[in-house]
Formats: sequence, structure tokens, C-alpha cells
Amino acid sequence: MENLFAGIIASKTRIKLLIRFFFNPETKSYLRELAKEFNVSTNSVREELNQLTKTKLLKSKKDGRQVYYSAETSHPLFPELKSMVSKVMGIDQVIDGIVNRLGDIEEAYLIDDYAEGKDTGIIDLLLVGDVDQYHLNDLSRKTERYIKRKIRSLVLSRDEYKNLLPELRKRPRVLIWEAKKE
Repeated sequence: MENLFAGIIASKTRIKLLIRFFFNPETKSYLRELAKEFNVSTNSVREELNQLTKTKLLKSKKDGRQVYYSAETSHPLFPELKSMVSKVMGIDQVIDGIVNRLGDIEEAYLIDDYAEGKDTGIIDLLLVGDVDQYHLNDLSRKTERYIKRKIRSLVLSRDEYKNLLPELRKRPRVLIWEAKKE
């Protein structure tokens, strides 16, 4: 699964950019920040940003001296690319393998690096609800082997979540699952 993009896109920098911007469309980044994060030259990042902007997959906005890039959510391919990125990152397996099987979960969030679209190999998962920790650990281990990434989970009750919410709002976070409201 991790070679999904590598088999169809030759540029590793372009793959990283697609993951960065299409996993969390609210992400905005600028050239030097991306070059430093990807550990590549600014020229190689600039070329890929220009190509993705020219095809209208990314949009750019100047703010002072910086030009910020983000996903163009109105692009016709946006839903498909977002879905492909989730598969590449293993998020679909986290949802299927863990969240859907734990029972009394109200919400599930990705926090920190993965919420920003950074594939660091460690998925930080915030679960709100009542969870059997043993069952969670077992499902996490099985899912980790399949997606070849580490999963760190933080389980909070609804009240604990509400109390920590001001602090959590300061950190990147993306809602990936929510219980159906009745």
C-alpha cells in the first residue's frame, strides 16, 4: 500500500506535497518550511509547487514576504486525492481496524504531525469515549503491523476532553470519525 503513489508518481517531493496538503486541506505551508521538513533543496520543492499550482491542485496566497500554499478543495479531483492520501497514510485502516471495533467511542481525532499531513511513522490518535484499554492495545498492534506505522492512543472521557479542549485547540487536530447522532 505504501508504494501506491510511488508506482504512479516518480517525484518523491511531489508525493510528500500531496500527502501534506491533501490529508488535511486546512494545512498551509511556505517554500522554505517545506524544503526543511522534506530535507530537500528549495528549488526541487519550488518546481513541484509550481507544477501543482499550474494544474490547480494547489492554490497560493501571498502574505507579506511569504507565499503560502494549500490544497484547492474545489478541484474536481480533490475528493479522490484526499481518499488516496488517507489510504497511503493508513488512516482508513486505523478507522476500520481500531475505531469501528472499540464500541463506545464518540469521536476520534488525529493529532499533531499526522493532523498536519506529516507522515512521521507515528500516528497520534485521540479517542473520546469509554474504551477497553486491553482491546485497544491488541487492535493497535495488529493494525500497526499492517500499516507499518506506530499508533499512540490517548483515551479521554467526554468531560476530560471538554476540560482539555482549550489546550487541544492549540495543537493540530483532525476529526477522522464521529459516532452517528440519533
